[in-house]
Amino acid sequence: MEVESPEHTRDFAEVDINNGAATGSEDEEEEVPAPGSVTLDRNESDLFVSALSPSSIGDIHPLQEVLTDDGDFFISIVVSDPQKIGDGMGSYLAYKVTTKTNIPKFKRSEFSTLRRFSDFLGIHDLLVGKYMRLGRIIPPAPSKNIIGSTKVKISPQQSEPGTPMTQEWVEIRRAALERFVHRTAQHPVLRVDLDFMNFLESDQELPRSVNTSALSGAGVIRLFNKVGETVNKITYKMDENDPWFDDKITEVESLDANLQKLHNAMKSLVTSRRELSLLTGLVAKSAAMLSTCEEHTGLSRALSNLADVEEKIELLRSEQANSDFFILAEFIKDYLGLFGAIKCIFHERVKAFQNWQYAQMQLSKRRENRGRFELANRADKLDQAQQEVDEWQGKVQRCQQQFDDISAEIKREMERFELTRVKDFKVNIIKYIEDQMAHQQQIVSYWEAFAPFAREIV
Repeated sequence: MEVESPEHTRDFAEVDINNGAATGSEDEEEEVPAPGSVTLDRNESDLFVSALSPSSIGDIHPLQEVLTDDGDFFISIVVSDPQKIGDGMGSYLAYKVTTKTNIPKFKRSEFSTLRRFSDFLGIHDLLVGKYMRLGRIIPPAPSKNIIGSTKVKISPQQSEPGTPMTQEWVEIRRAALERFVHRTAQHPVLRVDLDFMNFLESDQELPRSVNTSALSGAGVIRLFNKVGETVNKITYKMDENDPWFDDKITEVESLDANLQKLHNAMKSLVTSRRELSLLTGLVAKSAAMLSTCEEHTGLSRALSNLADVEEKIELLRSEQANSDFFILAEFIKDYLGLFGAIKCIFHERVKAFQNWQYAQMQLSKRRENRGRFELANRADKLDQAQQEVDEWQGKVQRCQQQFDDISAEIKREMERFELTRVKDFKVNIIKYIEDQMAHQQQIVSYWEAFAPFAREIV
């Protein structure tokens, strides 16, 4: 799995090399809550402002070397060998993450480390916290599977430590984790994020994330926050003045709805194909049993060969079902998650607009207060009123700059996403068609080999 540098990476050259960390600005502004919105806390607000400060933008040059799209840089990441560590309910699955790259930001060209599932969720949360408010698309991490995890925890320990797990859902999760890190490594900024690089390179155990447990207090708080975000998305409608965003939002909603229909159809196809495989196996067994009690020699031989053909086709049907699932159904599921991430950055833009409008509203109130003090000749209040006006003028300018910056960044992200999406769909659909054609050709060859036995029946 090789991830080459996407085209147009020059657009991502203007990146905060501090990975969104504050640059030491002394201008700690107050939180600017928008009416009816879920707002950022003080640290998050300062984080966003610091990422836009001239000091951080002026230090971008070291990353330009890595982000140059000259085709010379690559990164290949493989997630393999899922193994159970520990025993009982305290056990967990660990995956071997192997990376090969020639990007100079990494210390070595080839390295591997063990990572548990919560580590993947943890790096996803870190990247979301740093970059989503800037308008960057963060590939979604796989969701937790409590039932599957519990089955692994209560299952007997393997006879040999480190023996790979063989359950189907473990393989599904392994493939999903590999696709997640693959998509993250495709992004020219995320792949050189210090936390992501440490996730790939470090041999040490990462700090346990408190946000990965589905039943933790942090998970409950996160659930309430999501409910608040959902309510805000429904109740607040932004007066859009850029037709590009209107068109793009409509396009994303349409693609998302149609992909959801296609995914549901693919899941039904997988189920039907697996049922067909089981029924084909029953036909094979019935033909074999019939051949043993058939007195006619030619017919008995034909039935025996028919059983062999149906048994082989049973395996092919099962392989086809796996092809439907892993090549296309899971691929479509990934893109449904990516469209969800796109909707999140569009909502971040709405929140930036809300903060801007709120700041403008507060500035108008402060100006009205100043006007009343001037009419009343309240000189003792004028200085403070003017100071508040100046303060909110600065906040309005910063909020407007944040809104303009996230709007521009979303356009660049969508341009990169469209290029990647078209390439991904082409590769996966061609792979799926070739796989289906190979299976059909194999089935034809089986029936052609059986035809002479049928003709010998006299």
